[in-house]
Amino acid sequence: MSITATVTDPGVTGSSVKSWKAPIGFGFGALLALFVFAIGGPATTAVFRVSDDSDRFRLADIALPANVVGWVVALALIAIAVYSFLQVRRGDRINRWAGIAYAVLFVVGFLTWVVGIADRPSISLAGLVAGSVTLAIPLIFGSLSGVLCERVGVVNIAIEGQLLSGAFAAAVAASISGSAYVGLLAAAFAGVLVSLILAIFSIKYLVNQIIVGVVLNVLVSGLTGFLASTLLSRDSATFNSPPGLPEVRIPLLADIPVIGPILFQQTIVGYLMYVAVIVIWLGLFRTRWGLRVRAVGEHPQAADTMGIKVNATRFWNVLLGGAVAGFGGAFFTLVSVSTFTRDMTAGQGYIALAALIFGRWNPIGAFFAALLFGFATNLRFVLSIIGTDVPSQFLAMLPYIVTILAVAGLVGRSRPPAAGGIPYVKE
Repeated sequence: MSITATVTDPGVTGSSVKSWKAPIGFGFGALLALFVFAIGGPATTAVFRVSDDSDRFRLADIALPANVVGWVVALALIAIAVYSFLQVRRGDRINRWAGIAYAVLFVVGFLTWVVGIADRPSISLAGLVAGSVTLAIPLIFGSLSGVLCERVGVVNIAIEGQLLSGAFAAAVAASISGSAYVGLLAAAFAGVLVSLILAIFSIKYLVNQIIVGVVLNVLVSGLTGFLASTLLSRDSATFNSPPGLPEVRIPLLADIPVIGPILFQQTIVGYLMYVAVIVIWLGLFRTRWGLRVRAVGEHPQAADTMGIKVNATRFWNVLLGGAVAGFGGAFFTLVSVSTFTRDMTAGQGYIALAALIFGRWNPIGAFFAALLFGFATNLRFVLSIIGTDVPSQFLAMLPYIVTILAVAGLVGRSRPPAAGGIPYVKE
């Protein structure tokens, strides 16, 4: 995955137009780092706690002089910006590792600066990472749902509605049955119901997929909001008091510093997330089923010629995507909080859609993109706790700023499946 430095003009054979998008973006970020992290860097020491006091194997804290780190990061970013400028000027591609190094350096510089100016210049890296993974769980399920749908040629704008319906169904079913696992299954079923409507209208009746998805989001929001204000609020003890999913701790592995509690001390939803990412990636890129799915999403006419039932494949993939998103919705009421509230997903379905695009319609890429957005969200809460001078309004906007930058700037020439959003009618 590399940052493209040239863009081929389809109207002119053999010609290319240089794209200065990456150098301009790198240059702007480097100047920002120079004035904020370096020149405006505090003369304090930012402390990053790698382990908590309760960890069996405790690692030493990392203490970084904020002003020194600011200058080192700013100069390194300027060097990468100059390198990208020279590469584009020569008509070459920018090495993908340059983009990765730039992103890592910028995050290090920002964290060191923002912790250094805080009232308590100390932060727990373990807590920051663990919280980021937890907040990213519904985003990962939502983005995987989008991958399953869009790889087969159906644009899934209804991720928000699938998450919200899953959260509602999980709360009601778990409350009535007294079992969180029943609620988990109900959440998957609710996601399938929303996907069923999406599939029927967009595949069978050829309605515009974007419009159907937006209408479904509004429909689910209104329906669950109405039921929450009538049925759930009148008897919350019966219908809106779901038991939570317990954490399952894997002995020894959970004691590994930093990553142990993150990977091996999760609820069943957390473990399902890891399994879903691996299984969907293997299924799409290592099985005959995945080859057929990608063929339908890229060239449905050719797939039909080879005997693949295009619309049937799309139909079942959309339903499977709904089930996956439903599991993500269960996170809100069975893990995060113990009650359903109106529109509690708060637009995370749209952020999951951005993670899908940023991850280039790949399960692994979508996973890491969702982690990035989860990190931005958790950073807002952590920074407010340590008393940073950064305005709270900016911290509240941080996840959405990252979303906009990811979709508008960092994705570059990421190409969706060729038949995405195009209904297929057999001739």
